Amino acid sequence: MNHYFTRDNDGLKKDPKLIIFKINQSEYTMETDSGVFSRSGLDYGTRVLLETILPLNVKSVLDLGCGYGPIGIVLSKETKATVLMADINQRALELAKKNAIRNKIDVEVVESDEFTSINGKFDAIVTNPPIRAGKQVYYEWFEKSKDFLTESGSFYVVIQKKQGAPSAIKELEKFYPKVEILDKKSGYFVIKCRM
Repeated sequence: MNHYFTRDNDGLKKDPKLIIFKINQSEYTMETDSGVFSRSGLDYGTRVLLETILPLNVKSVLDLGCGYGPIGIVLSKETKATVLMADINQRALELAKKNAIRNKIDVEVVESDEFTSINGKFDAIVTNPPIRAGKQVYYEWFEKSKDFLTESGSFYVVIQKKQGAPSAIKELEKFYPKVEILDKKSGYFVIKCRM
């Protein structure tokens, strides 16, 4: 499973698949493939995250760890914000670009290991983090994200309780004075953090 959060998965056989899902009455068609997270369909955590934070009144969004693109593409359509989508996984980046075109969405997609290729500040940073990469990876995202937010910006994250949501909240509280649980649904916590 570490192929989700590594740069190169060229050795993994391609097995593309089209998925269709709805968020806020809008239908999206996306291509997924082996070597990307949740290739069989929109994962429940991402759905809960999107349904919880929408409507979102922002001008700029960073989709950190974008995968094949569902978060950034949906947020671009629903908010009309400028969206930057970033991931380290080459196959995911290719799919995110294709899926933006397929859904007639104008976003920028960049290769970035964490925040290494990210410039500027965002009104919202949104992520369904790579839990299986380990806490040391996504806890670093928590810490660094604050430096890429506008003064009134927010960091949004979804994590399952059984995968460490309570300890993640404690970690987030080290970096953000305002941490709130926006929703809990079927074991998924949607968390909003602000300065």
